[in-house]
Amino acid sequence: MSDLSAFPITKRWPAEHPELLQLYSLPTPNGVKVSIMLEEIGLPYEVHLVDFGKDDQKTAEFLSLNPNGKIPAILDPNGPGGRPLPLFESGAILQYLAEKTGKLLPQDAARRYQTIQWVHFQMGGIGPMFGQVGFFHKFAGKDFEDKRPRDRYVSEAKRLLDVMETHLSGRQWFMDDDYTIADISMLGWVRNLIGFYGAGDLVEFNQFKSVGAWLERGLARPAVQRGLNIPKRP
Repeated sequence: MSDLSAFPITKRWPAEHPELLQLYSLPTPNGVKVSIMLEEIGLPYEVHLVDFGKDDQKTAEFLSLNPNGKIPAILDPNGPGGRPLPLFESGAILQYLAEKTGKLLPQDAARRYQTIQWVHFQMGGIGPMFGQVGFFHKFAGKDFEDKRPRDRYVSEAKRLLDVMETHLSGRQWFMDDDYTIADISMLGWVRNLIGFYGAGDLVEFNQFKSVGAWLERGLARPAVQRGLNIPKRP
């Protein structure tokens, strides 16, 4: 039996199955990256809801695992060398899980780094910019009389979508015929942009035909559908 008692996070979120990978998350665009990945690779895991409504992410227990106070985070009892591995940052977790299982990351060195570059593209561009569009369009930002901040992020979101559109033209996935962690990293964000944020018309999403087709293919995957709703909100 794995012993995770040395990790303070297990005091607030006890592990019923400590031999399994522990996922601490919320079904946000960043959070679902890891639940989708775990569903795709078939790695057994135990999930714990980090409820932002209760400020769970600010508790000492959660901060002991992720000092940045963001989801998702994992605790893998079967990490490198057979020792438990705590890990945060969704991009790092995707890469770790891909390397751990040998799935969804090309073995060829050149294609491996080309895949990772698209994950970094998402981390540095898609996530922050789409999130700002959501803030200024759906949440508190919509009340700002000055629309220049919103328009700035809308313009950048459209530019990023155009980068995606150009690359995906004639391709099924970001790595041609290979579905990878690059696709997983972006699916939730594009889905949220036009769904939850309701910004499809704002960014003129209908003009990005290849992105739309890619999103449809991704959302049709059963593992993606399962991962999008993990963990369940109360």
